[in-house]
Amino acid sequence: MPYNQLQDLPESVRSHLPKHAQEIFRAAFNNAEQEYETEEQAFKVAWSAVKQKYEKGEDGDWHSKEE
Repeated sequence: MPYNQLQDLPESVRSHLPKHAQEIFRAAFNNAEQEYETEEQAFKVAWSAVKQKYEKGEDGDWHSKEE
């Protein structure tokens, strides 16, 4: 199921990722879901896309790697 809006993302994604990271996640997930067979694969692709630009800090929050 594609995510049309950021509000449609799972709570675990919305509550932990900054807005820009959520946008990356949503776009990557939606594209991967069309290409791969399972939702699990789409989630892996989406998290991989987020991790290219963001990293989880010692505080448990996600931060841009560019900062």
